[in-house]
Amino acid sequence: MSDTLPGPSNHWRPKLKRLLLDLDARIDSAVYQSGKWTRELYERFTAVMDRCHVAGWRRWVLVEPLSEAATLGTGGLVLMLALAVPAFRQTSDSDWLKKADLAVTFLDRYGNEIGSRGIKHNESVPLDEMPDDLIKAVLATEDRRFYDDFAIDIQGTFRAMVTNAQAGGVVQGGSTITQQLAKNLFLSNERTYQRKINEAFLAIWLEAHLSKNQILKLYLDRAYLGGGAFGVDAAARYYFGKSVRDVTLPEAAMLAGLFKAPSKFSPLVNLPAARARANVVLDNLVDAGFMTEGQVYGARRHPATPIDRSAEDAPNYYLDWAFDEVRRIVDTFPKSVTDRFFVVRTALDTNLQHYAENEVESQLRQYGRDYGASQAAVVIADLDGAVRAMVGGRDYGASQFNRATEALRQPGSSFKPYVYATALANGFTPSSVVVDSPVCIGNWCPHNYSGGFSGPVTLLEALTHSINVIPVKLSIALGHGNPKLGRAMIIQTARNFGITTPLPDTPSLPIGADAVNPLEHAVAFATFPNLGKRVVPHAALEIRTGTGKVVWRFDRDGPKPQQVISPQVALDMIKMMNSVVENGTGKRAELDGVPTCGKTGTTNAWRDGWFVGYTGNFVGAVWMGNDDYSPTKRMTGGTLPAMTWHNIMAYAHQGIELRPLPGLPPPTHAPTLVDAPFKGSEQPHPMLLTRKGAEALVQIERLLDDASHALSAQSTPARTLGALDENGTGANAPSTMAASNPPPSATTRGD
Repeated sequence: MSDTLPGPSNHWRPKLKRLLLDLDARIDSAVYQSGKWTRELYERFTAVMDRCHVAGWRRWVLVEPLSEAATLGTGGLVLMLALAVPAFRQTSDSDWLKKADLAVTFLDRYGNEIGSRGIKHNESVPLDEMPDDLIKAVLATEDRRFYDDFAIDIQGTFRAMVTNAQAGGVVQGGSTITQQLAKNLFLSNERTYQRKINEAFLAIWLEAHLSKNQILKLYLDRAYLGGGAFGVDAAARYYFGKSVRDVTLPEAAMLAGLFKAPSKFSPLVNLPAARARANVVLDNLVDAGFMTEGQVYGARRHPATPIDRSAEDAPNYYLDWAFDEVRRIVDTFPKSVTDRFFVVRTALDTNLQHYAENEVESQLRQYGRDYGASQAAVVIADLDGAVRAMVGGRDYGASQFNRATEALRQPGSSFKPYVYATALANGFTPSSVVVDSPVCIGNWCPHNYSGGFSGPVTLLEALTHSINVIPVKLSIALGHGNPKLGRAMIIQTARNFGITTPLPDTPSLPIGADAVNPLEHAVAFATFPNLGKRVVPHAALEIRTGTGKVVWRFDRDGPKPQQVISPQVALDMIKMMNSVVENGTGKRAELDGVPTCGKTGTTNAWRDGWFVGYTGNFVGAVWMGNDDYSPTKRMTGGTLPAMTWHNIMAYAHQGIELRPLPGLPPPTHAPTLVDAPFKGSEQPHPMLLTRKGAEALVQIERLLDDASHALSAQSTPARTLGALDENGTGANAPSTMAASNPPPSATTRGD
């Protein structure tokens, strides 16, 4: 028997076993002790709760309601916090009180001021200098308990809810002045529950950060009161031609009545309604105890009369659209551009704008009843997309809906050029023959306006006479028997030309069943005279800051033309569309002495009449119909729309350098004007400016800019040069030269 010593490798095993046994014992002990302590704690808790147990009526009258209230209150606080977060995010900008909204002054292409848009705040009148009558009238009408409530008037809100429920509609508002200010400062006018919730929380936030007088002052300074006026001082100057310091009680009552609905109660739009509303404000002053009946008696007998602004004829539809465009452009500026006030020179031709407005009104008055048409939209643009005139409807005061940019109407046969351009780009030619015969796609079978079929016709003949069957057959041929594929190609062509409105894929799409708006439809046709280059419709030519610094120019910073079809396809389409005017459905649009191209369009039941066309100088569209989509009296695009287009274009071509259309004979003379819709000396004459003159003025402007910058670099006061850069004469002189420079493009009026 030999003695053997354990090796080093055997020493760790007993130690590991002892360690694991010790760990297991500790875990078991901990679990046991935890269970024991838990039982003891539970027993103690049970004993305490047994002593606190309430039974019988005390439980149901006291304990249970308090318990439920605590539960619901906790849940309510969590919910309120969740709802308040989106509202308080609106106040994340530490400079929210000083931040100004965008304000724009617009000039026409010749530098004449034509209007303004946006909020240009005027906070120069302190609250204690405003008439006491005005403040009382606003408080009596908008929020009588303003100084007594904190942010939200619970009593007033409940009263409004009861009144509205009894009336079956909204006849009384429950928002406090603070809530209305919160909406004006941070929110939009959308009618949603989320906005009302945000409005309530923001009102509380405003009350916590501002005094009552500060809130009232902001409300009076920033509320929109119609006519482009923000604040009571601007409104007093606009409606009564005086400072708010000088308004009388009748005028104060009329101003206070504007807060509810400035467009409805504007004295320049509806004076009887404005005076009736002012009388309600006077009633409120008496009911609130701010004045006696004797004190308001004189104001009732002698109501306010606004100053006459009927001679002011601003192109409001154009300005609304231009302001939206400028806002989009300003949003792209770098953060280094902190200005919020800009002066924008637009492409608007004021005389052409007035002529187009008067021509539309004249045609509809003379022929509208015969044709059953009551509304119209017109767009006239240069071939680079600069819009010279826009008519969005007959009366901006009656309806601010811009039919030229917002209305979606079926284009009818005026959509067919996109179909034929697609066909020409895919192997067809103007002389290609297609058989005009019955065709059906599923259960839909198109018919021609004539009711019959013409047999084999060329594409030139088919477009000239606006045959419906041929575009449908082309959609089938383009898709090699699959009309859906063919229509997809047509839709893509329309998109390439600049049509952005939805174009649902339907069998009737090739004959214009999908809706477009006149602005896009008009400028899309400029692709043809531009030999296949698409341009973008635009109003702004140049944007300057309030100090005169140029921060954006369309020729430098705007989108560039894009080639979307070949020049040969464009040339073929020019010849085909010229045949439409000279030999087909657009005969009434033909301009004597100026080659003209275009296409008529008429929709089912004669609901829409179109003429869209172009010359070597301009492109334009005229739509006529009814807002309620009711049928006209068999009005086609070749009748009233073509006649109106002809008259407007005839005026537009007066006194300018006539340009040829590619592939057509050059123009010989300006078209003869028909009887214009003006009387005697009211007839506006085209502003003549030669191409060399425009270029010379732009060079002068740039020299002045260079001199101004050089002077600024030397730290020399440049007030005089800065003013010259604005208006070409002096710091306080009227605008006559530099600010009115047209761009050196070939599309300047009178080139």
